[in-house]
Amino acid sequence: MTTRGKIVIGALIVALLYFGINKLVSSGAVFKKADTQSVLLNSIELPAVAAGSRTNVVVPLAPLPDAAPAGKGTPVTWEVMAWNSQMAGMLANGGPRTTAGSSMAANGIDMQIVRQDDVAKMQADLVKNALDLQSNPETPGLIVSIMGDGLPAFSAVQAQLAKAGTGLQIIPYSCGKSFGEDKLMGPKEWLDNPKLALGKTIACYLRDGDHNIALKWCADNGLKVNPDETTYDPEAVNFMAASDFLVAAEKYIIGKPESRTKIVKGKNTGVQVEVVADGVATWTPGDVNIAKQKGGLVNIVSTKDYSNQMPNIMVTTKRWYDAHPTEVQGLMTALAVAGDQVKSHPEALAHAADISAAVYGDQDKPGAYWLKYYKGVSEADRNGEVVELGGSKAFNFSDNLTLFGLDNGGTNIYAAVYKTFGDVQSRLYPKELPTYVPLDQMLDLTLLKKLQSQYKGKTIAPAEQPQFAADDEIRRSVSQRAWNIEFNTGQSSFTPTAERELQQLFDDLVVAGRLKVAVHGHTDNAGDPQRNQQLSEDRALAVQHWLEAKSASAFPAGRVQVYAHGATAPVASNATAEGKAKNRRVEVVLGN
Repeated sequence: MTTRGKIVIGALIVALLYFGINKLVSSGAVFKKADTQSVLLNSIELPAVAAGSRTNVVVPLAPLPDAAPAGKGTPVTWEVMAWNSQMAGMLANGGPRTTAGSSMAANGIDMQIVRQDDVAKMQADLVKNALDLQSNPETPGLIVSIMGDGLPAFSAVQAQLAKAGTGLQIIPYSCGKSFGEDKLMGPKEWLDNPKLALGKTIACYLRDGDHNIALKWCADNGLKVNPDETTYDPEAVNFMAASDFLVAAEKYIIGKPESRTKIVKGKNTGVQVEVVADGVATWTPGDVNIAKQKGGLVNIVSTKDYSNQMPNIMVTTKRWYDAHPTEVQGLMTALAVAGDQVKSHPEALAHAADISAAVYGDQDKPGAYWLKYYKGVSEADRNGEVVELGGSKAFNFSDNLTLFGLDNGGTNIYAAVYKTFGDVQSRLYPKELPTYVPLDQMLDLTLLKKLQSQYKGKTIAPAEQPQFAADDEIRRSVSQRAWNIEFNTGQSSFTPTAERELQQLFDDLVVAGRLKVAVHGHTDNAGDPQRNQQLSEDRALAVQHWLEAKSASAFPAGRVQVYAHGATAPVASNATAEGKAKNRRVEVVLGN
């Protein structure tokens, strides 16, 4: 067999192993799996930016693309999942294949858009494309779109690409993001009491974006998670593996039980129990299927809350990227032009939805279906419970400057997202993801900065910004968690060890950019009550000021509110040193 053949086969094997080895090992067919301790994750905070203002710059409606193929330009293939965050890309291309009059054609790109829901296949295709380019540099390039928070796990393909003499490279431009359609759905009582999710099971596609939503919600509410999907822990939130996001929804709808070994305190009891999917992490149309076919679940949390978690990130091979800087810049320009059109004009959005239907190929889902759930709707499920379904956002050029931290010294939101979920997945799944590729090895913002300089001084449509009112208190709590931020004794200044905890808090809150932040300060009962009341306020204010000083864009005026409680709300007895330490705390509540 040739070296090239070995690498291709190796890529396929790695992809299969990466997504299937945990299940094979746990079955006992290879060897007995060690007992796994459930994990209480540190809070997972997301970068901030989100809902907010509509564009106030009028972008004229451009002629819609023709139906006829352009028939010229640099050829490239774009593999996508069925995901509404790609509306700008759909309009930019004019059809499944680049059409005349489209912004892709205007920028010298001839693109074929192909639906590909299988992440492992995307990885294998990238390796094959790298080898084809090595043999023939005229081979059309390949770009794939994935959930941005899932890229750390996806980066496992880097080892196979390295054997082909290249690596992953991010296109420094995102065409949009999930804004509500990716979600955790569960029983309504979980909204009021998240601890009722302990001992329950959530179906999802593991180690990807929707799984991350559930993990973040658990972390934010101090809930242990069981990382072993083959066992059952009554004191943790458990997961049920699904082959994709639609199968996850089916597992709840059908209600077929799975047999699990019961684990208590990390020890195998030998007792077999049956579990069903009590909740689901999925995206549209998975949420629609649940509502229409069974009902009984509501949105616990979604990317409308964790609004920066899931940008659409396009990746290719470094080999193609480095050889085609003009084409990459043309691609980015085409997406920017189309993004403004989709965001500004209903006609453009509707046309993009029709193109989406043609690309995705579901006969029962015309353009009107994708348009409806791009916007997001509230509908009654089979039981009469009103649930929010769908929801995505297209990005324009200014949105991308915000995403990558190029807007007047802003925060690189995507860098915070990438590290946050890379660390979580690597900690929970050390066998499947012992490490992940550092972002700076894949992301180069040079071309985005070049476009930024070209548009400097010109009037362009602004980014959407979050709008917070200082006097608008949280009405719906999404999460509440105590943070172990250390202060100097009797003071509101931080100890040197507090920096790490503050940085994690910052990253977490950046991801959850649309949510308000309430910082509650608490003390123990030592000393004067009035002094304790003031100290608790000073410490909460110190956290607020630290966050706002680190990033004014992520923490605009009105987002963070401060509450002082002194010693009035202990969580443990003040009779012991251990109890006093628990009572000296800062609690962070996220909500809207």
